[in-house]
Amino acid sequence: MNGRDRDTEGRARSARPRDGLGRPLAYGEAGVERQPEGVVRTPAETVEQAQRLLDAGMPFHAHEVFEDAWKSGPAAEAALWRALAQLAVGLTHAARGNAVGGARLLRRGATALAGDGDAAGGTSGGGAPYGIDVAGLVRWARELAGRVEAGAAVDAAAEAPRLGPPPGRPKPL
Repeated sequence: MNGRDRDTEGRARSARPRDGLGRPLAYGEAGVERQPEGVVRTPAETVEQAQRLLDAGMPFHAHEVFEDAWKSGPAAEAALWRALAQLAVGLTHAARGNAVGGARLLRRGATALAGDGDAAGGTSGGGAPYGIDVAGLVRWARELAGRVEAGAAVDAAAEAPRLGPPPGRPKPL
């Protein structure tokens, strides 16, 4: 048996701590708690948990929440959650300084949400499935992708999108 880290099912999985952007740290360093995988949430719980993580500057962890939704939810909604995961990973890469990957994933997620390519479960036309501001997210992602390509430094918490309007306030996007 080799010395690779394994999860409870025996699959290879690094036990190294991670930072808030999901980057591995050296063994023994203080990291942030990993997002549990395979959690089944309601759509409202998914949006709420992902928003908390985005606001905390942890888009990598928010991507894992969206990934759980796309893998455990109805097939008809998979494209929506996958597109949101792409936006979160795009923000992650941009905040890590990977301008090419960040911009590419932001645009890919925006295209899927907008229905310009892989339709995201009928979200074209700016609808708001589960209160998600699809049109606002598409604008946010495309604008951020342009700034990232132009060399802008990205702070994940400062650039965190609003998935929907805050209660009692108009849509900010």
